Amino acid sequence: MKFFIDTANLDEIRKFKAMGLLDGVTTNPSLAAKEGKIDFRKLIADICAVVQGPVSAEVISTEADQMFAEAEELSAISEHVVIKLPTIPEGIKALVRCVEAGIKTNMTLVFQPVQALIVGRIGATYVSPFLGRLDDIGQDSMEVLAAIRQIYDNYDFATQILAASLRHPLHVVQAATIGADVATIPPNVLDKLLNHPLTDIGLERFLADWKKIKA
Repeated sequence: MKFFIDTANLDEIRKFKAMGLLDGVTTNPSLAAKEGKIDFRKLIADICAVVQGPVSAEVISTEADQMFAEAEELSAISEHVVIKLPTIPEGIKALVRCVEAGIKTNMTLVFQPVQALIVGRIGATYVSPFLGRLDDIGQDSMEVLAAIRQIYDNYDFATQILAASLRHPLHVVQAATIGADVATIPPNVLDKLLNHPLTDIGLERFLADWKKIKA
């Protein structure tokens, strides 16, 4: 499973890149807004320079022609840019045009297997089921993810499944067990992946015993 970080913060991206935990980045307007008043296109260019891997940048239009125009503009920033499109009828129209133009895409806001089936048939680069948000409303997000994995395996779709809206390490483990190709993970969850109280206790004991040896 590849790890993407879900942030627009360059310091966080550099931190996890240095740890070897980063294969790509996903951003969206909400994450970009957290960085204050910025030149969004420059930010995307800077992120691409650090990551040297897929960087998802989301369109803000809701009409297919405008979405495609944004896709052309954003994809020109770097070869690493992947265009995030909402999985709505206009987004599907824009997806068709992006696929024809050779523009990489990430279909976002997916909440049911049939949406994933549609974008897989068309040839999206990634599909992003939002797992945490499904759990929030009482649905079994992993059941949805498993159904998408089965559908894609049935028809040998090239579209990669990108598990999104992950809220805790267990989500990451469950998504990996089901076979998601990518997990896009918030920085606070990435921090928790290597944390366990028994690891901390064990290290403290090793260090304490070493001090006894030196003494």
